[in-house]
Amino acid sequence: MKSGIASPNSTKLEPEPPDPGLLSIFYVFLLTVPGGDVATALIALILLLLSSGLVSGSEVAFFSFSPGQVSEMEERNDTSDRRILRLKERPRTLLATILITNNLINIAIVVLSDFILWRTLPETTFQSWSEWVVLAMPALSDSVDVITRLLNFLVTVAGVTFLLVVAGEVTPKLYARINNLKFARWMSLPLLVLRDIFWPVSRLLVGWSSAIENKVASRKMIQDQSARKEELDRAIELTVSLDLDSEKEVNILKSIVKFSDVAVRQIMTPRVNLVAVDFEEKLNEVFKTIRESGFSRLPVYQGDLDNIVGILYVKDLIQLLDKKEEDFDWQELIRTEVLYVPENKKINDLLREFQLRRMHMGVVVDEYGGCSGVVTLEDIMEEVIGEIRDEFDPDEELSFVRLDKRNFIFEGQTQLKDVCRIMDIDTNTFDNLSGESDTIAGLLLETLGRLPRAEQEVVLGAFKIKVLLVNKRRIEKVKVTILY
Repeated sequence: MKSGIASPNSTKLEPEPPDPGLLSIFYVFLLTVPGGDVATALIALILLLLSSGLVSGSEVAFFSFSPGQVSEMEERNDTSDRRILRLKERPRTLLATILITNNLINIAIVVLSDFILWRTLPETTFQSWSEWVVLAMPALSDSVDVITRLLNFLVTVAGVTFLLVVAGEVTPKLYARINNLKFARWMSLPLLVLRDIFWPVSRLLVGWSSAIENKVASRKMIQDQSARKEELDRAIELTVSLDLDSEKEVNILKSIVKFSDVAVRQIMTPRVNLVAVDFEEKLNEVFKTIRESGFSRLPVYQGDLDNIVGILYVKDLIQLLDKKEEDFDWQELIRTEVLYVPENKKINDLLREFQLRRMHMGVVVDEYGGCSGVVTLEDIMEEVIGEIRDEFDPDEELSFVRLDKRNFIFEGQTQLKDVCRIMDIDTNTFDNLSGESDTIAGLLLETLGRLPRAEQEVVLGAFKIKVLLVNKRRIEKVKVTILY
């Protein structure tokens, strides 16, 4: 540390000209102002240590109140208690004020300690210590000046650290913890004044720290949620008994845990597979569509699927079975109340909306308002308990071929979660690979950025996907091989 130590050949101990900077300016101030001697510096050092202790103790005192003490201050309505309550209204600003004040005081303590040491300990003392070091280690004979400065620095640091820890931190904080209310009443007025003085700086610090905290907290929350769900999955696997039905129970429990993370677009019937009725169709054509599909509710569109005008309930058509087509317009039975659902809506929110509005079907729309598909209450239930099949569901609804334990053939439109269930692997296996895609075909298109050619193979992680059948618009069949 540059503290004005004379060279070994000097006969008179005089300080070197101070270097530019705050330390040098402070030294010049101590040397030039009246009374700028060691005694004045010692008195100032004691006052600064006392101030450091009071400010450090305030941090403990103001942030350790019990609910009972707060109630006591509110009932007393004393001047000092009112000041304490005012300071407690903005705890972040109060903490910033305490930290700023304490740091400034500690800087002043370091400067004064170095000045006092420089004026009280003659340089010959440090030179003598350096010579002892050189005698013990002759290899350092050319570094006497460096050793002298190093010893000066170490003594200063050790001394200042001891003073700050004992007098400025430990002792006052212990006292403030035991007598927090009394301590806070002492310091309420000084801290209120300091808060007003340092308001611009503390406001800047509070805003900056809040922004960082929000970013870190949001990331940590996402990580914690993911970690908690993984822990729940492991707990479910360990807890459920290993009987014949345990696998189904495990899958249901895991689906419940992940229920709130599933988006509507992951479970909807896509537009290309949508069965709907044209508003202009004849009644006999409507009956034909109903018989072929087996659905109890059908969307009705006018012009194209982006203009869905309502939902047709099959049960409402029963009254027309014995009537002639020209005697009745089936369009009058269309229910025009349509629930439009964004693609990214979570299915737990959609389930709640279905319950409140007493509806069973929603039309899924993209960001431009176009129809992406439909979602039903049955789709939501299947996400938890698995496939629900009735007498109208064809056996080949989920079409796949199991060649062996490692090789499968799927339709391109098969959902990735269904692929995982069929291959008996974790349903989140493709989450890090799929991005925004939900089907096996979408995964390939997202990876390649174009429509693949037939027989093309793509390796994704532990899987090899081979395109078996593709037309000009979409991938129809793929073969998935588990590599390891």
